[in-house]
Amino acid sequence: MKRLTLKSLGVLALFLVFLTGCTNKVAVLNPQGPVAKQQYDLIIWSFILMAIVVAGVLIIFIYVLVRYGRKNSKGYDPEDEGNAKLEALWTIIPIIIVILLAVPTVKTLYGLEGPPKPANATGKKVEPITIEVTSVDWKWLFRYPKQGIETVNYAVIPEDTPVKIKLKAIGAMNSFWVPELAGQQYTMPNMPMNMWIQADHPGDYLGRSANFSGKGFAHMSFHILAKKDANFDAWVKDVKANKPALTMEKYKKLLEPDIAGEMTFSSYPKVLDKKDAAMEQHMNNDDMEGGMNHDSGH
Repeated sequence: MKRLTLKSLGVLALFLVFLTGCTNKVAVLNPQGPVAKQQYDLIIWSFILMAIVVAGVLIIFIYVLVRYGRKNSKGYDPEDEGNAKLEALWTIIPIIIVILLAVPTVKTLYGLEGPPKPANATGKKVEPITIEVTSVDWKWLFRYPKQGIETVNYAVIPEDTPVKIKLKAIGAMNSFWVPELAGQQYTMPNMPMNMWIQADHPGDYLGRSANFSGKGFAHMSFHILAKKDANFDAWVKDVKANKPALTMEKYKKLLEPDIAGEMTFSSYPKVLDKKDAAMEQHMNNDDMEGGMNHDSGH
């Protein structure tokens, strides 16, 4: 029993070293923006509480083995009357743990509903930008309503600027996730979802799908490129001057289930600015009917 306990402690210690030693490699433990940082802090706080619980249980477990083991079991009666103080203690402790987990969790979740606080050196409020993100089998479409730009499988954002992400899906339900900038959020047909991201530094941040959506699921990765304000403005000007327009015919082609590379368009059909555009509604209805027919066939 002693050997087993020491082995368990060794495994736990190795796990702790592994977790703390990989923060620069594991994306979810390498926050590069205020949204991801709040979620990271919540993860670490939760882990600390769990570690305290595990340590407490192990200490009590070892104490009971030593105090009431076979060699020291004389006079021990497991049917003896309970200890009121101990019973109160092990009732109060779980309540305290739940409170310590619930309060920061609720606070963080509500805090993430609005734009991140300014992270620039001057503390000056920065005007957020909006990007509409649509998951399609098996690609990601990024639309800039203000700039009139559409991209496929990548997006460019200015650093230190809150970015409101408006999510929806055409086809299968999916999940938008950029681990270094924010936690995942689902995309669903006919149900718009919102989230915020922000990058504190220029960089290339890998995003991916976190929800299985068919045979092309493994190819549903994308890149969020954070640039300095001047470079972002230069990118917008270059796209508007040199990239082709997204035609309705091309857009319909993008909505078909297929794998695609990165694409950039200087404009998109204005009909797509309408909420729940009829064509997108039709595409989603077709997918739902196809899924029902497929299920009924089984």
